[in-house]
Amino acid sequence: MIGLISATAAGAAARDRLAAAWPDRTRVYDAGAGEAVRAAFAECEQLVCFLATGAVVRLLAPLLGDKATDPGVVCVDEGGRFAVSLLGGHGGGANELAREVGGLLGAEPVVTTATDAVGLPGLDTLGFPFEGAVAAVSRALLDGEPVSLEAEVAWPLPALPTSPRGAHTVRLTDRAVAPGEREVLLRPPSLVVGVGASRGAPADEVLGLVEEALREAGLSPRSVAELATVDAKSDEPGIVAAAARLGVPLVTYPAGELADVPVPNPSGAPLAAVGTPSVAEAAALARGGELLLPKRKSVRADGRPAMATCAVARRPARGRLAVVGLGPGARDLLTPRATAELRRASVLVGLDQYVDQIRDLLRPGTRVLESGLGAEEERARTAVAEARRGHAVALIGSGDAGVYAMASPALAEASDDIDVVGVPGVTAALAAGAILGAPLGHDHVSISLSDLHTPWEVIERRVRAAAEADIVVTFYNPRSRGRDWQLPQALAILAGHRDPATPVGVVRNASRPDESSRLTTLGELDPATVDMMTVVTVGNTATRNIAGRMVTPRGYRWQESTRTGPPEGAR
Repeated sequence: MIGLISATAAGAAARDRLAAAWPDRTRVYDAGAGEAVRAAFAECEQLVCFLATGAVVRLLAPLLGDKATDPGVVCVDEGGRFAVSLLGGHGGGANELAREVGGLLGAEPVVTTATDAVGLPGLDTLGFPFEGAVAAVSRALLDGEPVSLEAEVAWPLPALPTSPRGAHTVRLTDRAVAPGEREVLLRPPSLVVGVGASRGAPADEVLGLVEEALREAGLSPRSVAELATVDAKSDEPGIVAAAARLGVPLVTYPAGELADVPVPNPSGAPLAAVGTPSVAEAAALARGGELLLPKRKSVRADGRPAMATCAVARRPARGRLAVVGLGPGARDLLTPRATAELRRASVLVGLDQYVDQIRDLLRPGTRVLESGLGAEEERARTAVAEARRGHAVALIGSGDAGVYAMASPALAEASDDIDVVGVPGVTAALAAGAILGAPLGHDHVSISLSDLHTPWEVIERRVRAAAEADIVVTFYNPRSRGRDWQLPQALAILAGHRDPATPVGVVRNASRPDESSRLTTLGELDPATVDMMTVVTVGNTATRNIAGRMVTPRGYRWQESTRTGPPEGAR
């Protein structure tokens, strides 16, 4: 919950805007500023104070405890010009909150955390449990000193400007080792503990067995991602309580699925009890991986038979592939989600000219794999291969990556061994449509006239179908030096079904500094004025030129009536 505190009418107005936007995330404190800050500090995970920073510092000073537990605090000035991350920038999430508040209120977020200021990810913000000299290693990164990355377990990380060797080290490991003096340990969620238990097994027995097994294997409990068992034990109190005390989810599998998992130590007892010859080992290996510790049984102090078993496996690292649409070219049409994915990636794959557009957004240490035109399949294979090695990869394309771009070849290459995230972007058709007016106001279709990957006979059949269906058509890749006949043929097909006066919009380099556009007609368009950087939109029989704008009516009934405006409910 986010506590909201203000002391003046101006602050209250901004506070109320935030409360209205985030009704489920915020709580307004109406008491005096001092009492409100004290109450919110004790009750909320974050605070937004519409007060001077000096006043908030004085109020917070006697309340401060530890950076790992104190809430994040953001201050917004009386004029609503700045949202200042004051306390708990990383641990309390104040840096991100300042950006969110700034975006909502139109204020400039002010973040002074050193790593954020220079574009480096904080070692304590990567989403992993961590141990060791975070401040010292972060300072070394900031100062440009050599810091080595030792990844004992492959796991997707954001870019870090590391070196093969250095006096400081970031080590990604699930082993139970202590950090060195100049070392940070990052604990990836790489371990799966399979558990089995007799009915009524005590939670202490299950938990004690798990902890002892991890000690025996030399593995860190902080890298345990989940406890896993058979469906029949999904509500076994001892197993459920052990997962809760470890702070990890309990994952269950049908007995038939576990019975198909090869294990070194099958047994007849679980087969008779729950229908699978292995519970602990099979559950640990259900998603693949390496068995680090075979099945172990608990030992009871009273000498009675064991009631719990467990086994530990290291699950395969799942790399991450984000397929990112950059939009048509203008920086303000690059979505915040796309920007976040670019900064999350440690490897960027893309066409060289697209890489140049966003190179300044990449974090220091990002590995860039760029290539020229015509290498789409190679880029897709490269991106998927890097993700399979456990990296966080961003594969970029212009517009929307799923529209005549990199998503389809990448997903055709990928399988279910990596995580794939699609990040939508503003397409060329949409950017051109916004410039022209509203040509896509009714049904519309996009057709690429490039026959490099699609036979012309197929393209021609699609153009003819759109012409006969009276659908607005946007042509991508309309004409190049080596392909100068396809656009005239496509226009001729449309002309067989539409009046020569049908509006046609021509937009070149939509949203870029050299953008140009014009509105012409089907009968007057000269194909020689069109190139590969152009999008051509041909209207249907209802499309009109209204005040110099290309408009395809939606067909609302009120527009056909004698009313001077829309009915009451449509305004």
